[in-house]
Amino acid sequence: MNPRLDQPLRLGTRRSKLAMSQSGHVAEAVRAITGRPVELVEITTFGDVSREHLAQIGGTGVFVTALREALLRGEVDFAVHSLKDLPTARPDDLVIAAMPRREDARDALVARDGLTFEQLPDGARVGTGSPRRMAQLNHYARSLGKRIETVPIRGNVDTRIGFVRDGELDAVVLAAAGLNRIGRSDEATELLSVDHVLPAPGQGALAVECLASDAELIAALGELDDPHTRAAVTAERSLLAALEAGCSAPVGAFADLPPLSAPLERGDPHADGQIVNEMRLRGVVGTLDGSTLVQLSTTGPVPQSYDEAMALGRELADEMLAKGAAGLMGERSL
Repeated sequence: MNPRLDQPLRLGTRRSKLAMSQSGHVAEAVRAITGRPVELVEITTFGDVSREHLAQIGGTGVFVTALREALLRGEVDFAVHSLKDLPTARPDDLVIAAMPRREDARDALVARDGLTFEQLPDGARVGTGSPRRMAQLNHYARSLGKRIETVPIRGNVDTRIGFVRDGELDAVVLAAAGLNRIGRSDEATELLSVDHVLPAPGQGALAVECLASDAELIAALGELDDPHTRAAVTAERSLLAALEAGCSAPVGAFADLPPLSAPLERGDPHADGQIVNEMRLRGVVGTLDGSTLVQLSTTGPVPQSYDEAMALGRELADEMLAKGAAGLMGERSL
């Protein structure tokens, strides 16, 4: 008997309710695969303790660095990240061993009185801490012939939804995946179509990371990997990297890649149950007031390798840069 089977695997996670929930799901799956107990190790990150808005502290890596340092110090064996929080640069000593099947990538509106976005009154106050959401929500409102006031907010799900319940805001926008993972999806009054608001690159997906030198653990965690999710989010993150933009830039990206074999999950926004041979990647960059957007798409064969997915993202980024995207990304202040 392998003596390691009795030793618990240590999973590093942020302390938030959402992080603990998604890490708990991964822990259960790893227990089933390895036969080993898995204990959650709670780690406080800079992003958790800073009260600054994410766009002001840079966004990139603020929820990730402490987890990665714990991995490199040997304090945890693997870590679970929200993929949209990961910097696009890959550390040499660490590897993303698995990207489990992606949750709903869309943004969710939680509004007073059960309102949808189109039903919000002119001048409605909508809370979000994301420049990406601000740019697209303001543009969406303009297309409807009205204006909204986007209000920068921070905090956990309870805090954000509390702004609506207390009447401080008319609505807030959150990731649908987060609401789903903590069992609060019924509080969304609308799931915003990707035709109006593209999600953050990698939104709804998780990254399970460990030391690049731990071949045994990499192999075990690899059983959680979903190749379709990996192809889609790799293309999205390649676009982000090629634009030389970080998590706090007003950049949205989404790859339409329906599952090819697994049954569809309820509420899947982009899969129609048909086997597909191509993947469509959409990207957007905009000014915070929504007055200007660069939004383009490209279609190519479903990537069969990391390099192919990266190439699709770079191709679209080059087209966006040629249309003036770089000038729009400079506006990040709130």
